[in-house]
Amino acid sequence: MHMSDALLSPAVGGVMWIASAAAIGLSVKKVSGNNDAPVLDEKKIPIMGIMGAFVFAGQMINFTIPGTGSSGHIGGGILLAALLGPAPALITLASVLLIQCLFFADGGLLAFGCNVFNMGVIPCIAAYTLIYKPLVKKGLTKRNITLASILAVVAGLLAGAFCVVLQTLASGITELPFSVFVGLMLPIHAAIGLVEGIVTAAVLCFVHSARPELLEGAVTSAKLDAAIPIKKVLVTFAVLTLAVGGLLSLFASAYPDGLEWSMEKTAGTAELEREGPVYTAAADVVEKTAFMPDYGFRSGEAEAAGTATAGITGSIITVLLAGGLGFAISAVRKKKKTGEAAV
Repeated sequence: MHMSDALLSPAVGGVMWIASAAAIGLSVKKVSGNNDAPVLDEKKIPIMGIMGAFVFAGQMINFTIPGTGSSGHIGGGILLAALLGPAPALITLASVLLIQCLFFADGGLLAFGCNVFNMGVIPCIAAYTLIYKPLVKKGLTKRNITLASILAVVAGLLAGAFCVVLQTLASGITELPFSVFVGLMLPIHAAIGLVEGIVTAAVLCFVHSARPELLEGAVTSAKLDAAIPIKKVLVTFAVLTLAVGGLLSLFASAYPDGLEWSMEKTAGTAELEREGPVYTAAADVVEKTAFMPDYGFRSGEAEAAGTATAGITGSIITVLLAGGLGFAISAVRKKKKTGEAAV
């Protein structure tokens, strides 16, 4: 559901940049501001990197929605929030979206604020807090995890899809009339959300079996005991990430995703064009930074090798960026605590 720049006016794109930047800023403040019981303790920082990479790789696999001619991919917001808590999850998912935008030209730079809000803020903050967390607080059982995952993912994806429609409406994109566009976006994303919800539940149930403390800590904001080993979980997801990004990504559905499918059904094309200095400037930045546009080699040759290389390379970059941000925030928190103690 990555939006392109052509779906937005500069004004709407700018407002959503501000809104998403504010949400990320508040998340960073929340993660770094509590020294006694930090939202993200150091033991969970590697999870930011590994699970961020897992989500990056997972988003490369579009799965077919039977009978529609459309496809979808996981968003990963609820998955990350269930393991890390909402604030670290948003920081991690924003890192994934930034890498996709700048290095792989997936989602526009002007649209980055919308994509972070629709795919990050809504599931990681709203759907997790209002739906997932209350349900699993009743008991962290596999049944509750499954129910909470499916309901939260579907609700979050529907809300994000509705926001896409509102953002195009506010931008004056007449090729996508509200009633027709929303009538297509919501049902197809409900179907996509159901599949993602099942995948999310399966992953979280696996974690619950292997290391239930990870899920419990996210719900209660409790610090993960230093004696609890998480190496096997990290290694497992690292291997899965490489397998998904480097191998399974080759078998992704060729059908358009839910947003592109809805655009084609509504406007007859998924490639709307917009002209202006803002669009040109944003496109120029991405043109310079995207070393593997559309997850392949610039030459367009060796398509399979390009996809596999993009999957593995992007996953590694995500580990470095998301994990690096976690360590940087932790370092600032430590420095702040040391300064307060000195005073």
